[in-house]
Amino acid sequence: MTTDAPAVSVVMTAFNREAYIAEAIESVLVQTYPDFELIVVDDASTDRTVAVAREYAARDPRVRVVVNERNLGQFPNRNHGASLARGRFLKFHDSDDLLYPHCLDVMIRLLEAEPCAGFGITFTWPGGPAPIVSTPQMNYRREFLGYGMFMCGPGSALFRTSVFRSLGGFPTDFGPAGDYVFWLHACAECSVVLFPGDLFWYRSHSGQELYLPDGARHYARLGGVTWRALQASTCPLDETERAIAMRNSAFGTAKQIWRDLRAGRWELGLFRVRHAGLTPADWVRWLRPPKRSGLAGSPLDGRGECVVPAWMRLP
Repeated sequence: MTTDAPAVSVVMTAFNREAYIAEAIESVLVQTYPDFELIVVDDASTDRTVAVAREYAARDPRVRVVVNERNLGQFPNRNHGASLARGRFLKFHDSDDLLYPHCLDVMIRLLEAEPCAGFGITFTWPGGPAPIVSTPQMNYRREFLGYGMFMCGPGSALFRTSVFRSLGGFPTDFGPAGDYVFWLHACAECSVVLFPGDLFWYRSHSGQELYLPDGARHYARLGGVTWRALQASTCPLDETERAIAMRNSAFGTAKQIWRDLRAGRWELGLFRVRHAGLTPADWVRWLRPPKRSGLAGSPLDGRGECVVPAWMRLP
């Protein structure tokens, strides 16, 4: 491996991904942006995942394989992988997903152009056209007054490595829901570049951690985490916006509880009630129909229309 630090470190965490990891690695190696290292951090797999990854490392010096002595779990392993990164940018890439060839090129170019932003996220965003620089207040407006921003996985983001480390990495006690808790914190602290969509393919299959038996209970705890974040002094919304966000959050939690009870998931529904963070008085005060807008979090002009980005204007 070269001793020169690359521009971007692509961190691929893996556990028993023999069926998918070759394609995931190849999708990195065909990137049109060439200045990267790929660090495959295997979490004590019991199949041929390591053998497949080492075959690529033997052929391409940009690939490095690290094997954990014991299984750390998804988000502790992501944090471990991030600690090994040498690049000034950090890109997580799941070992069952595919990066489109232009992914790194687009992400790095757009994040470099906005030094005020700590990281960027790709999605097909409602509201205005991407790229958009979204401030913490805009981030929270999009999540709590619009139709969501914090549902994206780690693989959707490109970080400045120093920023990711300063944020403390991913929480490790929320199972597969740890990324949402991370976004709650990170998006209250940092401005974010909203990248355009279609930069990678997220593969959905039954072997993902979110489908494990305890996954539902981890996600059921998020109502309380959200409620506390909206009440915290670090919440970037103003008081009027915060009141609408709390109303929307309470309704969303109540809707999930109702769905659990209707489906006969009584234990999960009661678990969600216990971890919602709302007192009886809170339920009475805040349980109202939601108020959301597809333009929430988008930059608007004086007419209330989405601002057209500068790259759309002819010279």
